Amino acid sequence: MTATKEKVNIKPLADRVVIELLDEEQTTPGGIYIPDTAREKPMKGRIVAVGDGRTLDNGTKEAMTVKEGDVVLFAKYGGTELKMGGTEYKIMAERDILGIIAE
Repeated sequence: MTATKEKVNIKPLADRVVIELLDEEQTTPGGIYIPDTAREKPMKGRIVAVGDGRTLDNGTKEAMTVKEGDVVLFAKYGGTELKMGGTEYKIMAERDILGIIAE
């Protein structure tokens, strides 16, 4: 799946992010096709919207580590799935993101 160029109409709150899911490869390195039913859930995606950050107990905002456009790895079953316009997204807290993939 390619990243969408259109802006998502969701503004996540606090330390939440909206992630566009990126499909895994449909073939193995040896060229064998993997059907949809045998593929694992995507654990990689591109961030398309970021919240303002978490409010700490003393009232200050903690800045977000991730930004729009980052490709990230996240927990397989974390977040809430959402489908808009044929594109699959997940909304999750920043703390559920495992890492940023350097491109």
